[in-house]
Amino acid sequence: MADLEALAKAFTGLGIDEKSLIENLGKSHPEHRALFRKRTPHFFIEDERSFERWNDHCVRLLKHEFVRFKNALVLWAMHPWERDARLVKEALKKGPQSYGVIVEIACTRSSEELLGARKAYHSLFDQSIEEDVATHIHGSERKLLVALVSAYRYEGPKVKEDAAKSEAKILSNSIKNGHKKNPIEDEEVIRILSTRSRAHLKLVYKHYKEVSGNIIHEDLDDSDLIMKETVECLCSPHAYFSKVLDEAMGSDSHKNTKKGLTRVIVTRADVDMKEIKEEYMNLFGVSLSKKIEEKANGNYRDFLVTLITRDN
Repeated sequence: MADLEALAKAFTGLGIDEKSLIENLGKSHPEHRALFRKRTPHFFIEDERSFERWNDHCVRLLKHEFVRFKNALVLWAMHPWERDARLVKEALKKGPQSYGVIVEIACTRSSEELLGARKAYHSLFDQSIEEDVATHIHGSERKLLVALVSAYRYEGPKVKEDAAKSEAKILSNSIKNGHKKNPIEDEEVIRILSTRSRAHLKLVYKHYKEVSGNIIHEDLDDSDLIMKETVECLCSPHAYFSKVLDEAMGSDSHKNTKKGLTRVIVTRADVDMKEIKEEYMNLFGVSLSKKIEEKANGNYRDFLVTLITRDN
């Protein structure tokens, strides 16, 4: 019974417990595997002829789990510019549900890192990120996303207090009038979010609360997801990354959401993983390492834990 439970667990979660499969499935006898099929109806189904076969949906899901470790290794070995370029290309192919990845890359990378990704995109795909975003995206978010991937922000400490107060009012008015015009189609909103430095935007964020009485996230609803993600990536990236990681480890998360676990850890391990781990603990009351050990399996789990516990 214990080995059957171990075998079922090896197939459950993020990644596959390869060692357990070898020890339990590899050494099993036909009657043992028959019992395993009987005891795991979510993996196997029985047709009207009493024939036991894999659930096709389950097989498709398992294929994703078997390649998680491979995908993590491949992404980790890539030059960061190539990695970001390929992540943007994949997001464009998958469509609106993945446009948040484009926001993430455009808004959490330094100006030089984003420029590097744009150069890599040229080499890999013989076109620019900007033209690909403009060509493939047809919704209200197109102008904002094109502006974000085109940005080259000032990264120094100097900010303009008066301008920040004025722009906080612009954002507040645009969001309040969102029923008339979507804020992400407002040229002034696009200008502020795509050209201002992160230091300046954090000051705008502060003044917004003084003007509106709420933090900007509270004034944005679910239909403003792209703008929410843009503001969070620019003003509180460690909180944003922590939430992406936690959502990726949710039991019922969509397969695209689950990819966030690999993406965030691989892209941030050399950058700000210490701060992300601290923020994750603050937000969810458990260490990121412990959560990964609970939710992931096998080589995939071990690799991710290695990345987040290594000395940068």
